[in-house]
Amino acid sequence: MSRLDASRFGRVAVLMGGTSSERAVSLDSGRNVLDALLAQGVDAFPIDGISELTPALASGRIDRVFNVLHGSRGGGEDGVVQGLLEAFGVPCTGSDVLGSALSMDKIRSKQVWQAIGLPTPEFRRLTQGDKLLAAIAELGFPLVVKPACEGSSVGISRLFGADDVPAALALAADYLNPSSDGELLVERLIEGGEYTVGILGRQALPSIRIVPAGAYYDYHAKYLAEDTRYICPGLDDADQEAAIRELALRAFDALGCRGWGRVDVMRDQDGGNWLLEVNTAPGMTSHSLVPKAASALGIDFETLCWQILAQTLPEATP
Repeated sequence: MSRLDASRFGRVAVLMGGTSSERAVSLDSGRNVLDALLAQGVDAFPIDGISELTPALASGRIDRVFNVLHGSRGGGEDGVVQGLLEAFGVPCTGSDVLGSALSMDKIRSKQVWQAIGLPTPEFRRLTQGDKLLAAIAELGFPLVVKPACEGSSVGISRLFGADDVPAALALAADYLNPSSDGELLVERLIEGGEYTVGILGRQALPSIRIVPAGAYYDYHAKYLAEDTRYICPGLDDADQEAAIRELALRAFDALGCRGWGRVDVMRDQDGGNWLLEVNTAPGMTSHSLVPKAASALGIDFETLCWQILAQTLPEATP
């Protein structure tokens, strides 16, 4: 569709902020998307979280939503926002209820991938803190312990030996207390390169190899550090690059995702690819990875935002 057709989008709410642990990142993403849409003549305006979204929907002043509300429990990646918008009949960028909810839950994602033979690190699901030591004994070191339904590397502990167990037990106490309905994922730590593959429509974008200055691509390396290196495409060998992109698209499809997103993959020292998670409303900040991958194909940030929003029009429905 022509760039002259911006009026076809109607009134576009850029959904950002919210009350999840990823609020600050979401606000940054939202401001960038809003500026990009306004620059292209789209009638866009900001909405901060579900509490502002609900009355705006009831008033009928939203025609469609560009969702960059990250995370769960007040975020926009766990299916709650998608269900609300479906009830009002308002189109939204990204995945629907099923794809969003499955992707936000790392345990259920891995169960789906295992069921169809896609590679993902061996894991255990924890609902009680006292089971952590048993899981450690079963899987052996090195391990990763993380909340099943958080993003942006929030709450992750890496265990290389007995000295690291107390920190993991403290994490378990936070997430698995009697007043919480949280779950923890304990999985084998794949030691090797960290990669991510953006998805745009039916296309897997060039992979990105992430090389942080420190040992890991943690919250600081993702959003604050200026010395993290991003190599795109991540693999020099054409066949290996094609394989990691194909795996990412299969993982995305397996969870019922659509529109756009990002698939995180670890690559071991033998060249094996291991699926970690899918993000259905990825970051759109200056450090974010989908814009970097799109740029490698000559798609600038404004065009990327336009293409994502255009997926909400009727002719874009599969």
